[in-house]
Amino acid sequence: MKYYSTNLNTEPVSFSEALLKGLAPDRGLFLPESIPVFDSETIGSFSEKAYHQIAYEVMIQYLKGDIAEEALRALAEEAYNYEVPLEHVIDNRFILRLDRGPTASFKDFAARMMGRLMNYYLQQQQRNLLILTATSGDTGSAIANAFYGLDNINVVVLFPEQEVTPRQRKQMTTLGKNIQIITIDGKFDDCQTLVKEAFADPALDALNLSSANSINIGRLIPQIVYYFWAFARLRSGDAGDTLIFSVPSGNFGDMMGGMLAKRMGLPVKKFIIAVNENDEFPVFLNTGKYEKIDPSRNCLSSAMNVGHPSNLSRLVALYNGIMDEKGFIHKAPDFKAMHNDIFAVSVTDAATKQTIKETWDNYKVLLEPHGAVGWKGLSEYLKTTDESAGQLIVSLETAHPAKFPEAINEILRIDPELPESLKGLDDRPEFINTIDNSYDAFKKYLLEQYR
Repeated sequence: MKYYSTNLNTEPVSFSEALLKGLAPDRGLFLPESIPVFDSETIGSFSEKAYHQIAYEVMIQYLKGDIAEEALRALAEEAYNYEVPLEHVIDNRFILRLDRGPTASFKDFAARMMGRLMNYYLQQQQRNLLILTATSGDTGSAIANAFYGLDNINVVVLFPEQEVTPRQRKQMTTLGKNIQIITIDGKFDDCQTLVKEAFADPALDALNLSSANSINIGRLIPQIVYYFWAFARLRSGDAGDTLIFSVPSGNFGDMMGGMLAKRMGLPVKKFIIAVNENDEFPVFLNTGKYEKIDPSRNCLSSAMNVGHPSNLSRLVALYNGIMDEKGFIHKAPDFKAMHNDIFAVSVTDAATKQTIKETWDNYKVLLEPHGAVGWKGLSEYLKTTDESAGQLIVSLETAHPAKFPEAINEILRIDPELPESLKGLDDRPEFINTIDNSYDAFKKYLLEQYR
């Protein structure tokens, strides 16, 4: 399997090369040249498998020839040692809770596997890497925890000072060792821009930079798996089983995992892409015109405060279009096909809060702001169709409610119970750096610390 750049100005590379590079040299994102397809019998067999076994079956399709099969089996079993529950809400509707990993976020699914894969290849090649990643919330903590203590990898995480919760921040800043945390006075998009500029700067080549954001193909492929897992656990065995997924979306990596699952043969009828008030994608889908939101709008669902989703260029590529890293459309995608597969909706903060309250009052199901955006988006879609009867309907919950105690307490007057992964955080010392929101300041920091 070879991987090409969405900007189409880089020679295709192997998975290990794409993984360790992070961003393509032409600033595009890597995608597989072809997407493997499972037959219905293989997909049906997943109902008898554990999560880590399904993970192996999915990922080996993309890594075959690039890793020993037994090594991948072992890495998957080690990475996925926690529950992945599906919570029934009402009728044929379920919540896929992706919040039971070590940092209580769906980012654990990608980060833990990616960290292990990177370590595998670096040990083989006797190399070191400096990982740069931008976060608007949970990515930073998941990456920091997944790479913590590895001898051949250093990690630098940038985050916007005002847009993460105290618990999200402390999951990153209390680690130390090979994990360096930087805050800037700016937005997530500013952090992401600094990372991309560093990758494109030849003066930093000696630092062996790579990325752990969802721009890295190593983040994307593991996120295919839980879509197959949901179907495997819910399917009735009827050949007519199909799914509707609602995916709360910010940088669109989570959504892209689902899109690849569909292309691999998962019987998905519709994806609801639910965003917060950063509505650049619904506007794009409905008008054909793309305009970044700069600066991004600060919303309660902070990890989704993204005014220009990096993975949108991958989605455009899947539908035979070309979008560069700056958001310029060089070739329009097939909008008819996109409309057939996707329902896009923007959810306000007011609607997010109302959804948290109503879901708790009506079903005693506790959602955090991001999951609430997904559930509200699903509700909006169901108003538009009478074809949902008999469908398996799954909305993704992407973080544990205890990561947002202030919001939950304000809305419901309750304190969410802390999972083990969040206990004791408040008492730990923090290790954090602050720099100016400029590339010169970021470059200076990297050269002083890692040259």
